[in-house]
Amino acid sequence: MTRHFFGDTAVLLGRSLRHITRSPDTIITTAIMPIAMMLMFVYVFGGAINTGSVSYVNYLLPGILLITVASGIAYTAFRLFIDMKGGIFERFQSMPIARSSVLWAHVLTSLVANSISLVVVVLVALLMGFRSAAGVPAWLAVAGILILFTLALTWLAVIPGLSAKSVEGASAFSYPLIFLPFLSSAFVPTDTMPGLVRAFAEHQPVTSIVNAIRALFTQQPVGADIWIALAWCVGILIVTFAFAMNTYHRKIS
Repeated sequence: MTRHFFGDTAVLLGRSLRHITRSPDTIITTAIMPIAMMLMFVYVFGGAINTGSVSYVNYLLPGILLITVASGIAYTAFRLFIDMKGGIFERFQSMPIARSSVLWAHVLTSLVANSISLVVVVLVALLMGFRSAAGVPAWLAVAGILILFTLALTWLAVIPGLSAKSVEGASAFSYPLIFLPFLSSAFVPTDTMPGLVRAFAEHQPVTSIVNAIRALFTQQPVGADIWIALAWCVGILIVTFAFAMNTYHRKIS
């Protein structure tokens, strides 16, 4: 059964990746908005924001990486919606394949596509002056956090992708996620914010994830932030996976 699942997922993953290679504009579009934000904040607002001895592009990049993921998962919801409305799911269910492999193929495609977008954003940041003396373990830790974050948000994207009534509804859920980093430590230190906003910013998941990635990049002690970040990512992943699978089984039953 396990072998059957992995084989079916690999075949369907190949199908989804072929769609991505035939429309590379998806990845380009995903990367363009975060890059545009990074350019605007670094070259327009960066001089007015005090981040101490850390250059603003170094301070900003962790938040931009999270925005890149939040922007990219909208395409997962869109592709799922198209497959659902096009009857592809019903066709697959009539075949002797593992049922959950259909969803996992979309999730893994999201992981691959978002990873490429993240690499593009980091390369642009390097051209803008981003520098990090972090070693391989720190970079691997950053990659691990981003993978967990991507998986958590991708399973969240599965829910509207399966249940939305329109294309716009399938992808619109990502807008609050894209703007959530603006109410965190991603762009400015939280101690510059007024009371209620600061309280929200300091206790929402993006801040701990951003702080952990920033500490890893700058070789600073990560403290409790990395454990809080991991707890948020794993917690969101478990909850969204459960809701997504429940939604999927209701749709195909």
